Amino acid sequence: MTDETNHDQTETSSGKSFRIAGVSVPARPLENALYLVATPIGNLGDITLRALETLSSADVLACEDTRVTRILLERYGIRNRPYAYHEHNAQEVGPRLIAALEAGKSVALVSDAGTPLVSDPGYRLGQLALDAGYRVVPIPGASAPLAALVGSGMPSDAFLFAGFLPVKDRGKRDRFAELSKIPATLIFFESPHRIGASVRVAAEVFGRERRAVVCRELTKTFEEFRRGTLGELAEYYDEDRTVKGEIVLLVEPPSYDDIPDIEDVEKLLKDLVSTMPAAKAAAEAAKLTGLPRKELYQRLLDMKDSHGG
Repeated sequence: MTDETNHDQTETSSGKSFRIAGVSVPARPLENALYLVATPIGNLGDITLRALETLSSADVLACEDTRVTRILLERYGIRNRPYAYHEHNAQEVGPRLIAALEAGKSVALVSDAGTPLVSDPGYRLGQLALDAGYRVVPIPGASAPLAALVGSGMPSDAFLFAGFLPVKDRGKRDRFAELSKIPATLIFFESPHRIGASVRVAAEVFGRERRAVVCRELTKTFEEFRRGTLGELAEYYDEDRTVKGEIVLLVEPPSYDDIPDIEDVEKLLKDLVSTMPAAKAAAEAAKLTGLPRKELYQRLLDMKDSHGG
């Protein structure tokens, strides 16, 4: 028997496995680390072999909702028992998972769909693990923001994932205003019953002619990419339209003509600060340029320091 064969037997001696098309595949043991495992966002076929091996071999498997994760585990014949870790129990369960790492175990974390840490409490666990000196290993795979970007037709050379939009219109308006001049495709998560209000407010802030895409039910049976100007989308998603499914909203970058020149911004700040306090001048400049107020206030402070005033 060769050394290579001995090595293979050692790696698969745990007895853990996963199943693909009725064939059982042995899973190698994992090193002591926290594994962040991407799972499908809809189509269960969008799972990687490395993810399946990690889910089946991990000593501890944590997830947002055990009912959701069990569906995936049963599909691939994985017998590992999932434990709930979510925003409501993170403070209690997080230390237990770190304790498992301290005991030399491997810990895997999955969200209900997509990549952990993207708009879920996994960030806290990752930070705890790093602070305690343990490796954090990403197991890449499905991601709703990237799937939406790839299928949208929007520029992909620069993009910003901005997470979930605020619930109220005022919050949406402020958030859009902060991001309106960023030279990148903007990506947001939104609920189906609020997408109409969001595209309406986006049209008011970004302008009705700016292009956008509403992506719905990505990778699922009724996957949809609805493209158009924000004005057109605002009319389509009116108050009477019922929308179902997970939503990703993308907004194209501003044209170069829409991005204010740095020298023009500084001139505007100088004019404003000559007649009002710096904080108010920054707020007024934010309204006029669409740039973030905090960034403008900091620029005012930098300008003051550079002039020794």
